[in-house]
Amino acid sequence: MAGKQPPPGIVADNRKARHDYDIEETFEAGIVLTGSEIKSVRAGRVNLRGSYARVHQDEVFLYEAHISPYEQSGTFFNHEPTRPRKLLLHRREISRIDGLIRQKGLTLVPLKIYFKGRRAKVELGVARGKKAYDKREDIARREAQRDIERAMKARTRE
Repeated sequence: MAGKQPPPGIVADNRKARHDYDIEETFEAGIVLTGSEIKSVRAGRVNLRGSYARVHQDEVFLYEAHISPYEQSGTFFNHEPTRPRKLLLHRREISRIDGLIRQKGLTLVPLKIYFKGRRAKVELGVARGKKAYDKREDIARREAQRDIERAMKARTRE
């Protein structure tokens, strides 16, 4: 069976981030892309696993997000797949994010890339890392919910 596909409109979804972190607050940011990058994003050739964002000199940058090179353009006009990309936020949002991630144990992770109109957007989450037992609790809770839904479905069939 193939992996889960993201909902329509969403280009890339970082499900691993929701598994590894507790998301405390989310922000929507624009992303500065070159021509070949935006074409690859429209084709869905984006991977957010292992990527993160940082505030650097009152600007926010996205690191380690892999946007595959666009196949139809030549090697000269293509881009580096994991180059840092500038994110566009209002100054008050940047200062709020900077204040939040300076707290102990908080980090900034990209959750998804999607299109809003013609513009590519990144949803960023201010997140706190989960411990191993928290992850096990989440899995147990999900499995219990599935069992309940199965029982309810079997009950309605009778």
